[in-house]
Amino acid sequence: MIPNIRTGFGVDIHQLVSGRDLIIGGVHIPSDHGALGHSDADVLLHSICDALLGAANLRDIGYHFSDTDPQFKGIDSKLLLKESYRLVKEKGYQLVNLDSTVLLERPKLNPHIPLMRANIAEILEVDQDAISIKATRGEKMGYVGNGEGIQAYASVLIFKA
Repeated sequence: MIPNIRTGFGVDIHQLVSGRDLIIGGVHIPSDHGALGHSDADVLLHSICDALLGAANLRDIGYHFSDTDPQFKGIDSKLLLKESYRLVKEKGYQLVNLDSTVLLERPKLNPHIPLMRANIAEILEVDQDAISIKATRGEKMGYVGNGEGIQAYASVLIFKA
């Protein structure tokens, strides 16, 4: 018997480079470096897509939105999240809550988290209280701490209505 509740976990990592916009949680963050990727490289939304898809046993973001497919070149990751959630709902599931963490040395994300939560809650059709976003730094260690990359983790709980 398939249980009525499931958890999912997602992770995403992108290199930071100059000349790219930094978009996290659907929010343009002022920065001299942005994430490198085939799409807009929104590391937070990508980790949420993977968590949702995984929870519903729908594989991963790369399976549905290949980084070699020209139709996804530069795509707004809010559209990828919307489509990922549509697939989850198609299987009869709804989001209960999301917990996520973004690892980025700079800039500080705290001022932008309320808008990120609003964006994600709207796409996932839940109250903002169901969306948790935390931010932390690499403390000058590793690729995050050295400002070379950005990483995000997401955990979701879904239930079959």
